Amino acid sequence: MSQPPPSRTAQVRRARRINRELAGLYPDAHCELDFTSPLELLVATILSAQTTDRGVNKVTPILFAKYRTAADYAAADRGEMEQIIQPTGFFRAKTTSLIGLGQALCDRYGGEVPRRLKDLVTLPGVGRKTANVVLGNAFGVPGITVDTHFARLSRRFGWTVSDDPEKIETQVGSLFPKSEWTMLSHRLIWHGRRVCHSRRPACGACGIAALCPSFGIGPTDEATARKLVKTGPFS
Repeated sequence: MSQPPPSRTAQVRRARRINRELAGLYPDAHCELDFTSPLELLVATILSAQTTDRGVNKVTPILFAKYRTAADYAAADRGEMEQIIQPTGFFRAKTTSLIGLGQALCDRYGGEVPRRLKDLVTLPGVGRKTANVVLGNAFGVPGITVDTHFARLSRRFGWTVSDDPEKIETQVGSLFPKSEWTMLSHRLIWHGRRVCHSRRPACGACGIAALCPSFGIGPTDEATARKLVKTGPFS
């Protein structure tokens, strides 16, 4: 006979305990994109689509040295920008987004990155995930970043059954104080990159195995699981 689903109270308690355990496992969790300003983080996050943070961080020092303001992006030579960001993949579409981003920021926001989600998501190349990265890490506004790692772990932890990023954001956000949203995002992403992999999660080497309802979908033998743990760096 299958077990009944946990009560809402039990679900919240277990979710918050998992968050506390992850905080102990990853006390240094942070955004792994390199940036020094909201504009740099916004650009880096747009570039991070379909590639790694490490790959973006190899490109952005050159990009940020050449394009320092929104006006610089708006006036960029397409060929030059494409050449710089080509290693990140989808460089033609990303160049279109970055030039359009610069134009939109200059036309509508005085060249500055807006601080509200409803404004950010109107910008070229910016969806809710990118907007929440910028809000949480550049402006200190709590936000949940639903990337592939966050979505996968949220389902494995039983916090949601949805594949829709916006529904995941809402459902998971309801389990935690708003003040925890940004750091929760970092912790799940770090755990997903290092331990709770998509194909073979390292269950036997997982620090929250005792709390995870999906324990056992990966190798449970510690020696085998240890070999699956990735140590980075990811940036």
